[in-house]
Order: sequence, then structure tokens, then C-alpha cells
Amino acid sequence: MSSQPPAQPATFRSIELTKIGEERYKATNARGGETFFGSGGEDPDFTPVEAFLAAIAACTALNVDGIAGKRATAETFNVTASGDRIRDEGGNHLVNLSVTFDLRFPEGEAGDAARAVLPRALEQTRDRLCTVSRTVELGEPVDLRLV
Repeated sequence: MSSQPPAQPATFRSIELTKIGEERYKATNARGGETFFGSGGEDPDFTPVEAFLAAIAACTALNVDGIAGKRATAETFNVTASGDRIRDEGGNHLVNLSVTFDLRFPEGEAGDAARAVLPRALEQTRDRLCTVSRTVELGEPVDLRLV
């Protein structure tokens, strides 16, 4: 009898979150990577909302960089994700979500090609490629359960 857990489908993603202190948590991915979360007090850890914004920024950046980066390496690649946290009849949530790219490519043919593909790269990541922002836009429900 095997003690191995059952194989997961290739589509499966997960992280494990462990409490490490007062209002502090460590998230670990399947590859052993770690990041830390907190309530936004004195510690430098990301709040869940900041991590959510970072996930949207990173997801879109990876896609845009993958598309434009085939043509030229950006000299400047900065992304800002923002939103307003509100509480209304829908409960706590973010509105006015925005992802802003500050990109600079070198002069010349390769840089021109990278700049030319940017509008389409942004459109593709918004409409099809970024799993994080697509999940938000499509409104997938979250199943919370106890074990």
C-alpha cells in the first residue's frame, strides 16, 4: 500500500498557510517558496488585500513581459496595482481596480516592435491570459470548509 497522496490533476494549484505569530501567517507553495502575511500593523508583511493586488500586478506583468520581452528587454518595467477598499451592502471588497504599467524599451527596431505589441499584450492579459484578474472578472465563488 502506497503512502503517497493521490496525484492531483495538472490544473490543480494550492498553498498552505500557517500561523506563525499574533496576526502573522506564512504561506508556502508546493515548490517551497514562502511569503508572509499580517494585519498591516508594525510588521512589514503584506496584508491579504496587498497580496491580492500584488498577485494581479504580477500575473499581468508576467504575461505582458512574456509577449513584449520576445521583441526587446524593457529598460524600465514597473507595475502599480491599486483599488479602493470599501464596505457596502455587498460586504468588504475592492472597487476601482487598476493596473498601471510604466514601461520603457530601448530605441531602435527591437524596442519599436516591443512598444507596438503593448496594446495587444494588455488586451490579451486582461481578456484571456491573467488567471488572477480573469477569476475576479468572472466572479468564481469561494468554497470555505472545515476539516
